[in-house]
Amino acid sequence: MAKVEIDQPVPPFHAESTAGPVDEGVLRGRKTVLYFYPRDNTPGCTREGQDFRDLYPRFAAAGAQIFGVSRDSLASHRRFKEKHGFPFELIADPDETLCALFDVIRDKNMYGKKVRGIERSTFLIDADGVLRRVWRKVKVDGHAAEVLAAVEAL
Repeated sequence: MAKVEIDQPVPPFHAESTAGPVDEGVLRGRKTVLYFYPRDNTPGCTREGQDFRDLYPRFAAAGAQIFGVSRDSLASHRRFKEKHGFPFELIADPDETLCALFDVIRDKNMYGKKVRGIERSTFLIDADGVLRRVWRKVKVDGHAAEVLAAVEAL
């Protein structure tokens, strides 16, 4: 499977979101922030979503849409989105198709046990569907504001 590369169009994909099916076509016409997070309703993932939610009007004013992605189910995503009032859609990737495309699955240590999971990562895609910026090993504090600055500069 192809992987995304900076300054290249995002390859074709198909996934399910809280608003229905999505594919690479949704990335055309508007700047897109695609952020990958480990799990719904965990402290860091909740704060990250809330930070994007709180800055959402500014992202929208800059012509950007936001999608959050994790391996959680659509049912879990719907509850998470509703509970926290996220104005953006969440993409379910239980089979790790998007995770593989964006190369975000890593071996991690969780309480001394090796597990495979999503490395918190964010991707900025321009209105032509071309990947322009990547953040890996994201720390939540200040991240949404940093991404907003990059969106506004694009």
